[in-house]
Amino acid sequence: MEALDQISATLALTMGLAWASGINLYATLLTLGFLANTGNIDLPPDLQIVADPMVMAAAGLMYFIEFFADKVPGVDSGWDAIHTFIRIPAGAMLAAGAIGDLNPAVEITAAILGGSLAAGSHATKAGTRVLINTSPEPFSNWFASVGEDIAVIGGVWACINHPVLFLIALVFFIAMMIWLLPRILEGVKKVFRLIINLFNRNNRPPSLNLPQ
Repeated sequence: MEALDQISATLALTMGLAWASGINLYATLLTLGFLANTGNIDLPPDLQIVADPMVMAAAGLMYFIEFFADKVPGVDSGWDAIHTFIRIPAGAMLAAGAIGDLNPAVEITAAILGGSLAAGSHATKAGTRVLINTSPEPFSNWFASVGEDIAVIGGVWACINHPVLFLIALVFFIAMMIWLLPRILEGVKKVFRLIINLFNRNNRPPSLNLPQ
């Protein structure tokens, strides 16, 4: 029974951090660091760095910026597009770190699953926000952003304190995500178009103003 509890706790922490990172990485890091510094969790060795004051200060600064950027229609989609390259690998790294000192095969498996879950939650969030931004009023955007922050903070807390309940809720989230993604595909495409346009703009050669 104790071994089963340990497995469920490790699985919940691994998948919980990956899921939360795909939605709001900085809130995830802040919550994890706060819980570690207040004695609510003993972090695995590979995750103890997130409780360092310098790391928490950096995460706090970025969360402060994201808190406001995420509530401005249009700006939030650009922010999500840029963070495609940050949230997904970070989710994979946190998932692998949450495993602890096990063999490399288990850590790689956790990284693959964690990165996939972070990608799924990120795509769901980013695509949904693009569709919400089509609404002329800003309040739905604000409510969505605050709701995401609450879900991330509550989710990280739940995956540590109530791992079994969190895993059950995560199964429902994954099912909802699979059902929802085809319906927000246009929003996901717009996010990827933003990324492509960003790279095309950066790689475009400078124009030469030749004399006529």
